[in-house]
Amino acid sequence: MIEKQDEHILAQLQKDGRATNQQLAEDVGMSTSACWRRVRALEQAGVIKGYSALVDREKAGFATSAILHVSLERHDAKFVDEFVSQVTARAEVLECFATTGDADYHLRVVVRDMRAYNHFLDDFMFRLPGIRYVRTNVILKEIKTSVALPF
Repeated sequence: MIEKQDEHILAQLQKDGRATNQQLAEDVGMSTSACWRRVRALEQAGVIKGYSALVDREKAGFATSAILHVSLERHDAKFVDEFVSQVTARAEVLECFATTGDADYHLRVVVRDMRAYNHFLDDFMFRLPGIRYVRTNVILKEIKTSVALPF
């Protein structure tokens, strides 16, 4: 369980991950040394997993985004492990979730265009062993995209 001060730090870092320690300390009402110690503790505990830039996918040239619903023929450890290993190695796959319901997995994929998506399916997804089906929902418009937790 994290403390309220940690939540304030995390909320501020989610807004501006490039804030200096001094700015962060001022924003959360702490001394710079206490703030630095708490941030380091959150990093060491794995609460803060890393830092990155949020990139606009379309402006960066990735015009096509899709949600894939994937179901496996068998749920033997061999097929599941192979699927997970292959999917996590692909840069086009931004997220992969094991889910309940009709599909076993949901993937969020980004590619430059539909031609690249077709190659992704033909040259990768359809060649994975143990796949029963892959259904695609092409994303027409992103209404809300966030990685920030609601502190």
